[in-house]
Amino acid sequence: MSLELNSKPLLRTLAPALKELERRLRAWLGAKRRYPLTTLQRAALEGIADDLLRQADALQLDQPLLTVMLMGGTGVGKSTLLNALAGGAIAQASFARPTTRDPVVYYHSSVQTTRLDPALQFCRLAAHDRAELEQKIIVDTPDLDSNDLSNRDKLLRLLPVADIVLYVGSQEKYHDKLGWELFLEQRKRRAFAFVLNKWDRCQHAGATGIRPDDDLIRDLNSEGFQNPLVFRTCAQHWIDQPYSGNGDAPPVEGEQFAELMRWLELGLTRVEIEAIKARGVGQLLKQLDDTMRDICPPDLTAAAERVRSAWSRQLGDEANGATTVLLNTLDPFQREIEHHFSNERQKQFSGLMGLYLLGVNKLRYTGSTLRDQIPFMGRGMSGIQTPQEWSLARFTEACSAAAAEQHLSSRLKALTNRLLIEADTLGIPLGLLQDSTESASRLDWKARYAQAMIDVISTVERAWSHPTGARRWLQKLIIVLADWLPSLTLLIGVGVVLWRFFMQPSIDMIWFGAPFAAVGLVLISLHVAIAMCLPMRWSTIRAQLQEHLEQRLRNELERPYHQVLADVVSDIESERRQNEAYVKEIEEVAGFLSEREQAASIVGLYGK
Repeated sequence: MSLELNSKPLLRTLAPALKELERRLRAWLGAKRRYPLTTLQRAALEGIADDLLRQADALQLDQPLLTVMLMGGTGVGKSTLLNALAGGAIAQASFARPTTRDPVVYYHSSVQTTRLDPALQFCRLAAHDRAELEQKIIVDTPDLDSNDLSNRDKLLRLLPVADIVLYVGSQEKYHDKLGWELFLEQRKRRAFAFVLNKWDRCQHAGATGIRPDDDLIRDLNSEGFQNPLVFRTCAQHWIDQPYSGNGDAPPVEGEQFAELMRWLELGLTRVEIEAIKARGVGQLLKQLDDTMRDICPPDLTAAAERVRSAWSRQLGDEANGATTVLLNTLDPFQREIEHHFSNERQKQFSGLMGLYLLGVNKLRYTGSTLRDQIPFMGRGMSGIQTPQEWSLARFTEACSAAAAEQHLSSRLKALTNRLLIEADTLGIPLGLLQDSTESASRLDWKARYAQAMIDVISTVERAWSHPTGARRWLQKLIIVLADWLPSLTLLIGVGVVLWRFFMQPSIDMIWFGAPFAAVGLVLISLHVAIAMCLPMRWSTIRAQLQEHLEQRLRNELERPYHQVLADVVSDIESERRQNEAYVKEIEEVAGFLSEREQAASIVGLYGK
């Protein structure tokens, strides 16, 4: 978005810029985002969006209209003041439409009602033909402290239309709580002038204490209004004796109704009107800029690094705990697992040694079946068979299912809570991560743990069956010896027996059993060598399972949870960049207006 500083006319140049800002703001509010808005922040931005559109529509006019709105409490004389300004009781004028207790709009007859803001078109409309007020609209509003809440709602709906709020008070009501709070809320978005009506009641003998006007000015000074416009009036007097503009004498000393009339008629020229319009837009843009900066998502890069490190520790602890739980479910079946590993190793041996090891394993594990020993096995696991035929996948699924049912589900819920608390402590608000983190905790961790156990047991089994390094060469040597030595022993033994049989016909029958005894001795010796050099102990297997499973579970846990953190940080950073880009556009339009704020003497209408 770019604006030429010398573009003319000023206000009509602003209109498309404001509409673009309004369109962008609406789209921004309607978009789904990670960083949340509070209800009050959203309401404030929606109100600003309405004001942007209203200002844009108003600025497109060749002769912009200035809306002066009377605001005050019950009994301060707002309607009386409007009648005095109009030079008569405008309640008796010909209204465009009859209504009940509605705001009164005093406007020039040359202004078509369709040019009025929609919020004004349904008020009581009173036309006049005073040329000096041609570009000005004066609106009398319901009492802000009315017991009828609908009247207060009408006032709040009209306030966004006001360019200048003429805050009307009296000696009793110039700083009441409701009115002052509304003034403080609106002062950054509207120009304010002040009227102390019924001034004659402040000018009587014996009056003591600080004067209401001095007290009001002191309070306004404290709010940043260094030279506030404060008019002291006796509106009822000018109803009884209409103001003629020919040097009418004030009813009491210090009364300033004439100054108020001159200010409305002559002080607010086209230059002032454009300056006020521009200043009103500037105030609106300043509020929008401040609000967007307040809600700008923080830079979470450093916090995310801290959280990631802390989460890694937490997830590592959880992986360790989950590994312990899962391995505890395997402990009762260490014989079955050893059997499985033994069978896998036995497959590498052939010949007599292979047959020997097959027989030893069958004899060693006779009568042991998983189906009989797994207490948690349900109907879905009925396919598990005897150890020599068992399914590793089905077995580990059953074990992990039991672990999940016993401990892991509750551990994951506790883990999620710990991660969220840790993140909140380290600078990432809980609300940003809660939904995504809880979604991660609802993944099918039972299946993931089962798959991890299957893969790890298979990995460790392959490491035992097909070792690497020196152990690999030792195993190859033993396998070669085991495959050939028994057969050679048998052949040599049989050869010796045959030689003695033919050479010594009276050979003792014991010699016929010698080859088999020798083979048996060799097989047993090799078996002992295998057990000593390549031991198959559960404690060693378990240690390797724990090492691999803990690392696998840590990776399984870190992948989704760290991804949640990365996604949130990425989304927040994207929203942050969008916010900063929008703020730059706001500053560009505000900069375009900065030179216009000194175009007229309107400083007294605004506080710092």
